[in-house]
Amino acid sequence: MKVLITGATGMIGQELVKVLHQHNVKVNYLSTSKDKLIYTDNYRGYYWNPANNEIDINAFEGVSVIYHLAGATVAKRWTSSYKKEILDSRIIPTRLLVSTLQNNPNQVTQIISASAIGIYPDSLGAIYNEDNKGVDDSFLGEVVQKWESEVDAFKQINILVTKIRIGIVLSDQGGALPKMVTPIKYGVGAPFGSGKQYQSWIHIEDLANIFYYAQVGELNGIYNAVAPHPVTNANLIREIAKVLNRPLWLPTIPKFIMKMMLGEMHILLFSSQSVSALKILNQGYQFKFATIEKALTNLLK
Repeated sequence: MKVLITGATGMIGQELVKVLHQHNVKVNYLSTSKDKLIYTDNYRGYYWNPANNEIDINAFEGVSVIYHLAGATVAKRWTSSYKKEILDSRIIPTRLLVSTLQNNPNQVTQIISASAIGIYPDSLGAIYNEDNKGVDDSFLGEVVQKWESEVDAFKQINILVTKIRIGIVLSDQGGALPKMVTPIKYGVGAPFGSGKQYQSWIHIEDLANIFYYAQVGELNGIYNAVAPHPVTNANLIREIAKVLNRPLWLPTIPKFIMKMMLGEMHILLFSSQSVSALKILNQGYQFKFATIEKALTNLLK
């Protein structure tokens, strides 16, 4: 079995490669950096430059499944030029993959694409499942909607499309968790705003395993990749402090302060999305880290 990954050298990609190798799956990957190209028996890198419409078609040799994880991080100040980069980094590579498969013989039967729960509207009361048609009226909502629409183009060339809407990824290797941990370690941690906003999270091991589960089960359509028990921001901060055995004495951090510091990107901290994991559970997936206590204990102790 051989797969192709875009974004293989990122935090999620590295964890997915680990899972795939545990199951004796060979991995080809596409990278825009020639310095990151490795060539071994089970892990082979190929160069692409989507902006210039360049791609090494040898990357597709023997590949039956594509994992599409490539995309610029949203955790960086959203200037107008960077917002364009966020969108382009999802749209342009997707179009290049579609056109390459359209115009070259291949054995690809499924694409499993990253997506995000940021598509769901900000709400303190709603519980969102994959059938929800609403789209958040933020930049992030726009990005996810356009991103998913581009991925649907693979259906036109008879490829099974699986979209994995990812929640807040908890990892000790990067992402949101280390940024939340640092102020708490130094005794200056506090919830954001009211702290009542729901944050649907997932341990990085479960996320990588859900991607692989989608391949093995040939899952079709959209699946939320979130743990079964979302938490409020206040509860998340409290649980981190509890695991670290650190006090929380500051009041909440006002929204206007974070807006001044982060600009439009501050919505990442204040948006509330309580997202259901029921669909993937009904497919038989069993979470290794179903509760925030278990996930944080694993990552922080």
